[in-house]
Amino acid sequence: MTRHPVRTVDALVAAGSWGLSVTVLLCLPLLAAGEPASADSLPAVAGAAWWAGLALVSVQALVLLWRRRAPRSVLVLVAAGAPAAALAGMDAGTGVTSVAVIVAAFAAVLLMGVVRALPAAAAAAFLVGSAQAFVSWSEAGAVLAVLGSSVVQGVGTVGLPLATAVFVRARRDVVTARAEQAQAVVREHDALVQVAVARERTATARELHDIAAHHLSGITVMTGALGRQIDTDPEGAKRAVEQVRHQSKAMLRDLRSLVTLLREDGGPTGATAPETLSSLPALVEDARRAGTDVELTVLGPGPGDVLDGRSGPLAQFGAYRTVQEALANAARHAPGARCEVVLDTRDARTTRVRVVNHPAPADAPTSPGTGYGLVGMRERASLTGAHLSYGPTEDGGWCVDLSLPGAQAGTDHPDPGHGG
Repeated sequence: MTRHPVRTVDALVAAGSWGLSVTVLLCLPLLAAGEPASADSLPAVAGAAWWAGLALVSVQALVLLWRRRAPRSVLVLVAAGAPAAALAGMDAGTGVTSVAVIVAAFAAVLLMGVVRALPAAAAAAFLVGSAQAFVSWSEAGAVLAVLGSSVVQGVGTVGLPLATAVFVRARRDVVTARAEQAQAVVREHDALVQVAVARERTATARELHDIAAHHLSGITVMTGALGRQIDTDPEGAKRAVEQVRHQSKAMLRDLRSLVTLLREDGGPTGATAPETLSSLPALVEDARRAGTDVELTVLGPGPGDVLDGRSGPLAQFGAYRTVQEALANAARHAPGARCEVVLDTRDARTTRVRVVNHPAPADAPTSPGTGYGLVGMRERASLTGAHLSYGPTEDGGWCVDLSLPGAQAGTDHPDPGHGG
């Protein structure tokens, strides 16, 4: 049995029940004056039966103090006060014991539920009905009338508070369920926010990886040549140092562009704008100065204002990074191989960018890949509704093919799963 301390509210409920019962006892003379025919069936104030009734309602009030500890037992005990009052000669005044029964029945259902409280409620209704039957029988009533009045008294005294408690408990359950649902929605929202933040962090980390890998690959190639040229070709070494400085500045510029794109307010005044498709010639030129044999071919309208208006800045930035990563992969995994960048803008609805590198020379040193670059390409394409495909070519090289939906393409995005 769960132990509950007697609370102030419990004491107030018990006191209220006792006060109401005593008030009814004190008002019995008024009831007798209003109905002279029932005066003989009501106990006289300060008589023996009246004092017995006062003692019974007082005991009921004390028992109500434990209604939280044992709601069913309290209900049966206070209901037993009704037949005790009838036996004590309260007669028609036996009804004063119903106040505590109503309180106990309401509390039992509210605390335990109707199913668990139903046996005790049935026992309480039987006790109250038995008391009414005893009083009615002593008044020489008909059998059917006695049984009817006892049933009405028992069901009315216990059933009405029981039904009221069921309604109140149902309302409480609805309020609790809504509160829990609201909390679940808040928790789900917080979880989704955390997932989104984690994805953004991962995407940012991959962007940083792509930028650093692209420029550091060129720096590594140039510093390797610098070590051989510093004694044999001082002028070539100076040019290599200049290229290293240029690549370092370009890496800082690209990192600044990434931070600018991630800022909600667009970055501070004078910040470097994110790269677009118009930046491809400069990207190809930088790769060429870094030692990559690469050519840019433009089919259709070339880079410029017309081209920049075909796709949004995020889509163009993703395309730029895809080309940058493809060239960096070619420099790492196929050093010395000839590369081709093809920008096809002949279709007004689609802008297509292809990066093809031919096989590397047989004696060229290669480095294994991590696969993160391709993952970053796929995520950029999926984010902007682009279509990405990649794979080896027939001659043993590698091809990366990206198609950007133009402004006229609307929301009809190609199937992103087709290109891996």
